[in-house]
Amino acid sequence: MTTWILLRGLSRERRHWGTFPGVLQWRTGAESVLALDLPGTGRLNGVASPGSVSAMVEACREQLRAEGASPPYALLGLSLGAMVAADWATRHPGECAAAVLINTSTRSFSRWHERLRFRSLPRLWAILRASSAAERERLILALTSRDASEPADALLSNWAAWRSEAPVSPANERRQLWAAMRFRASRSRPKVPVLVLASLGDELVDPACSWRIARAWGADLRVHASAGHDLPLDDPEWVARQTADWFARIAAPSLPRTH
Repeated sequence: MTTWILLRGLSRERRHWGTFPGVLQWRTGAESVLALDLPGTGRLNGVASPGSVSAMVEACREQLRAEGASPPYALLGLSLGAMVAADWATRHPGECAAAVLINTSTRSFSRWHERLRFRSLPRLWAILRASSAAERERLILALTSRDASEPADALLSNWAAWRSEAPVSPANERRQLWAAMRFRASRSRPKVPVLVLASLGDELVDPACSWRIARAWGADLRVHASAGHDLPLDDPEWVARQTADWFARIAAPSLPRTH
């Protein structure tokens, strides 16, 4: 039985998936959906975040071994989490049944100003200079979401509380950003089925980055017409449906030909 592994992006933690794990489990019929914290976030906020994506992969694999979760894993990652999923599928294909990459990028196929859009820079600077957890989370929501599927007041209240409970240190944020900016995916397609999901409303990462990954790897690509960078927040049902339909197709045994 395949276990779905969820991997979040820069400075976010497992709780930021919101309702999505339940929606994905219902759509795929998976027995288990596990959301991991990258080192430096959530339950691991006291741990130094690795300075490379490959080291993040090894930390995640160690988490799963500690929890007694055995492969095969189906990986689903957003942004930095999708870089971790891509590297994991490339270096440990025997553990992976599939990889779903959402709104991500790599130096291998895209330029830096596509991986981090020019127009997002002033807003990122404002986030870094925010005077409170509540203000910072409000600015993050405005940058990463176009139409959140959950009420904004409830989201922001939860996000601010989680930041207070498990703050991500500036040093860990810098290390995660450094790892993301340095990441180079393999130019050769992983020996694992890959689905790439992108949002046309992404104001942080140019959707062309996803298109280039899909083209280079011959991977399946699905594009959401309006969602923002946090696609699982804006339209969890769409992400779960696309993922479940695709996974059912790649997992289905070949049918005998009829004459």
